[in-house]
Amino acid sequence: MSRNNFKEVKSDKRLTNRELTNRIVNIFNVFPNKIMNYKQVSAEIGVTSQLNKQRVAGILGSLSGEDFLTPVDHGKYKLNGLGTLATGKFERRSNGKNSFIPEDGGNSLFVAERNSMHAMDGDKVKVQILARRKGRTPEAEVIEIIERKHTTFVGILEIGKHHAFVLTDSKTLANDIFIPRDKLNGAKDGQKVVVKITEWREKANNPEGEVIDTLGIPGENQTEMHAILADFGLPYKYPVKVEKAAEKIPIEITAEDIKSREDFRQAPTFTIDPKDAKDFDDALSIRKLKNGNWEVGIHIADVTHYVKQGSVIDKEAYERATSVYLVDRTIPMLPEKLSNGLCSLRPHEDKLCFSTVVELTDAAEVKNYRIVRTVIHSDRRFDYDEAQQIIETGEGDLKNEILTTDRLAKILRKKRFKSGAINFDRNEAKVEVDENGKPLRVFFTEAKDSNKLIEEFMLLANRLVAEHIGKVNKRQKAKTFVYRIHDLPVPEKLSNFAEFIRRFGYKLKDKGSDAEISKSINNLLDTVQGKKEQNMIETLAIRSMAKAVYSTQNVGHYGLAFKYYTHFTSPIRRYPDMMIHRLLERYLSGGRSVNEQQTEDACKHCSNMESLAVNAERASIKYKQVEFMSDKIGMIFDGVISGVTEWGLYVELSDNACEGMVPIRNLVDDYYEYDEKTYSLIGMRKKYRYCLGDPLKIKVAKANLERKQLDFSLVE
Repeated sequence: MSRNNFKEVKSDKRLTNRELTNRIVNIFNVFPNKIMNYKQVSAEIGVTSQLNKQRVAGILGSLSGEDFLTPVDHGKYKLNGLGTLATGKFERRSNGKNSFIPEDGGNSLFVAERNSMHAMDGDKVKVQILARRKGRTPEAEVIEIIERKHTTFVGILEIGKHHAFVLTDSKTLANDIFIPRDKLNGAKDGQKVVVKITEWREKANNPEGEVIDTLGIPGENQTEMHAILADFGLPYKYPVKVEKAAEKIPIEITAEDIKSREDFRQAPTFTIDPKDAKDFDDALSIRKLKNGNWEVGIHIADVTHYVKQGSVIDKEAYERATSVYLVDRTIPMLPEKLSNGLCSLRPHEDKLCFSTVVELTDAAEVKNYRIVRTVIHSDRRFDYDEAQQIIETGEGDLKNEILTTDRLAKILRKKRFKSGAINFDRNEAKVEVDENGKPLRVFFTEAKDSNKLIEEFMLLANRLVAEHIGKVNKRQKAKTFVYRIHDLPVPEKLSNFAEFIRRFGYKLKDKGSDAEISKSINNLLDTVQGKKEQNMIETLAIRSMAKAVYSTQNVGHYGLAFKYYTHFTSPIRRYPDMMIHRLLERYLSGGRSVNEQQTEDACKHCSNMESLAVNAERASIKYKQVEFMSDKIGMIFDGVISGVTEWGLYVELSDNACEGMVPIRNLVDDYYEYDEKTYSLIGMRKKYRYCLGDPLKIKVAKANLERKQLDFSLVE
């Protein structure tokens, strides 16, 4: 970094004490070994007047008193010790509040833009921890960018006479991206594009880049959905070579394929899925055994029979790691020929499966099970509403099979909650769109018995598969496997949550055994049903929990109260399930354990991609909610405060769960400050509080589609 950076245009006569101190601090951080007196420091920072030189001398003395500087000789100072080096992740923010997260789990450090080396969000960096001043936030300076995370952004192209810029709306990049005229790659003025940053010179305000794809006209549905995917670094089109590879896979099931499998084609079999689903991962079969017990086949599409490890299709599936479900479309992990065709367990077709076949008593006790490859023939495809109709009326196709599996599922569910599972059955907001992607309505979904029927048998299969590999004698070491883990709640978060809900009159046990805590959480969730603060308390309860991830290190699944759990049941849309199918095939045939570190690396990749996919799905819902509200400017709605921040209030509308913000600048009746402990804004003069869960009447003030943001104003 050049010392000239501190010789700014502003006249030193107009420098405040704070500006002068910041310049002095910066110069010593840049030259940590240099010994300087007040004259040398003044020259370095561009101070020329005698009065300000005397001010510099005084500030040097103050910084020495704070232990930021060490006196070396009479009137000469140097930085108090060299900063230590650390490696970790750089987090860039468009508001300039960049930070460094140490990989060893230490506290985050502030990184000023001048000390960032133009690192991008998510980059792995090496930093020097700068000498800390008393009462100031600790800082770090990036000295090396070890690994780039991503360098692509989405924005609108503006082409001028001599240059072009991409204007981004990124939360991590405040700077527009300069595009040389020869790097436009056919993009036109005003189009939404994907741009890759190719260079960011040290002294340049703007990064330089090139257009790598044109998404289309801003505001068009196709453009905006692709923009959301590109924003999260997710693919929005399928490579031609992968599609071609899928087309070459033969569709016939041969006699040889069937010979090595258990034949379930005569067993009554059905699927239950959402109305618009095409990728049917799972089917259930049920038949009564001679001993009076029930044999339930949990049949899962045998994807790995078709997708060979290391193939071009497999490599693409691994990179994607999951299908992505936006409001109006599915971006499949596998090519459509596989996801909606070959592998999908469509009715009236023979299909190859990997199955967990379970023998259950009439009281839903597991007496026996086996994990085998099978061939099935689904008799009927139900959507959830059709299956629910049979459960409620007792009439319809395969009614005996549906009613029996429903009865067994309810017993399994009851046992699970008795063991300590947490009942997070939240009503989710969904958006119904027309064929052009225009939002028609925003509504709440409710998990009914037909949803819970399928869920319970999938949970059973996943648990049994995990136990089959992971549950070994104490003297044995379990073979490397992929588990779906959910750690215990973070004690501090749970304690804060318990303290917060007391103001609503609720109690939560935040200490004790796992079962006691989960029972207390369930009691709370039952109690808040139908209350105005229900959604807010459910949301905060989830935030107090650890996040479920994939790992080779099994710690159990706290939320489900399972000691062993995995994901075996959705290989069409989740890569970890494909990994598990391959590990099962290997271990069931006596194979040796696979490399643990390589498997753990794959688990982390899949967990990261799952998180991105969830965020993209939420962004698409948010976009459609804003679009839905854009013709309702000036209309008045009832809502509940769903979030409180130092910059304003988030309000969720009671009718449709659309969320918007009342900016703090619009609360003009008082000066409000944010109280972090009580999640509230407090008026300094009148002491009025705006708190989480409070009901509010609002008016829709603005709908910004580009920012996916609704602005509300209060109705007095």
